Amino acid sequence: MVTPESIRINIAQGMATEYLSVAGDDGTHFEAVIVSEAFTGKSRVQRHQMVYQTLGDRMRGEIHALSMKTFTPQEWQSQK
Repeated sequence: MVTPESIRINIAQGMATEYLSVAGDDGTHFEAVIVSEAFTGKSRVQRHQMVYQTLGDRMRGEIHALSMKTFTPQEWQSQK
């Protein structure tokens, strides 16, 4: 079974993040908040594609849905 922690580890291994949290309780639907300098200058679609790339085949099989909020560190600071 997929866990939020296993998704968090995959993302953290695939990209540098300043903040990363993953939540979910049914084993197939998850929510993530990801803050990364790598998102600078990228559209929301490009940011999501970067995260999907870190998860690879898991997005096609194990993970049914992943809702994401992606921020640069500067955007994240303005959210607080």
